[in-house]
Amino acid sequence: MNDGRQQLSELISVVYDAAIDQSLWENAIESTASFVGGVVAGLYCKDADAQYGLILHSFGIVRPLPVALIRHPFAAEHFLAEIEQPVATADLMPYDELAETGFYQEWARPQGLIDFVSAVLDKSATSVAMFGVFRHERNGFVDDETRHRMRLIVPHIRRAIIIARLLDLKVAETGTFADTLDGLDAGLYLVDEGGRIVHANAAGRAILNAGDVLYVAARHLAACDAQVNQTLREVFAAAGQGDAALGTKGIAIPLIGKDGERYIAHALPLTTGARRRAGMAYTAVAALFVRKAALAMSSRSEIIGKMFKLTPTELRVLLAIVEVGGVPEVAAALGVADTTVRSHVSRLFQKTGTKRQADLVKLVAGYATPMAG
Repeated sequence: MNDGRQQLSELISVVYDAAIDQSLWENAIESTASFVGGVVAGLYCKDADAQYGLILHSFGIVRPLPVALIRHPFAAEHFLAEIEQPVATADLMPYDELAETGFYQEWARPQGLIDFVSAVLDKSATSVAMFGVFRHERNGFVDDETRHRMRLIVPHIRRAIIIARLLDLKVAETGTFADTLDGLDAGLYLVDEGGRIVHANAAGRAILNAGDVLYVAARHLAACDAQVNQTLREVFAAAGQGDAALGTKGIAIPLIGKDGERYIAHALPLTTGARRRAGMAYTAVAALFVRKAALAMSSRSEIIGKMFKLTPTELRVLLAIVEVGGVPEVAAALGVADTTVRSHVSRLFQKTGTKRQADLVKLVAGYATPMAG
């Protein structure tokens, strides 16, 4: 068991290093495939109507994935799963049925691949991102241990992807980590174990000046909400103990402004690897990224609301499911109880004639492009 915890801790470090230095993604995916129990793995992205697919990063793919696979119902069902929930072939179709498909006979079987387990990382009205691992004959079919290991590592992959998207530049290659970040729309704070601010970018300073969700107290970063402030203190202290410790704090920290504005904060440890080199000049142990929750209404959203006679709150929950994820994430982003969100989701199912949250995402996606069927 101790060996397993050590392996997970080392893997989390590799994944978070890739958030800073994207050249490390192949190594991170290889290590993750080994941890989960597979020989081929990748980060996949496709548009909502399956007209376009892309492999963002991968390991072990020696034969290009057939384009037709992106449109195959097998792939579509994987992409429609709930965020962070492992999905295996057996959850979608009998193995014998899969074995009869052209994809399996022409691509998977010649390589000895017999199963696939995936987890959705992010969804929007126009695209969805997923991490997946192919199992070889010697690995056997996906079992409970495989699913357990996916659940352990996927939240960290998701956080790394979000942070990499916020950065969108190779900060590890620059002489000073913080100097490259003033152009970010997200607020960025480099802090030590005690929460003392050692650097804040332009967007971060603007948030502090507004004093709505965060402020400075004796050079320390503090939240206006007492409970959130305690969480931040615990996060910064955990960051100094390494990646695995911070991972227990969850994927996001919701922040609610005095005017009701919603923000989401993501913390990245800077204690090892490429992240350590990036932040060492500032003696920082963590980088905290803060951005507004992307739940803005659009003309398309208003059309959906009128079409299905949704209340403003129901429409906001629908958009949050698409943009943020499952019930716990939506509850955190909106600042309400899980039970409240579940009640709204139940009414959304009734009004839209859907049965799953994945169907709600697909419904919204249908209004995202005139090509959608």
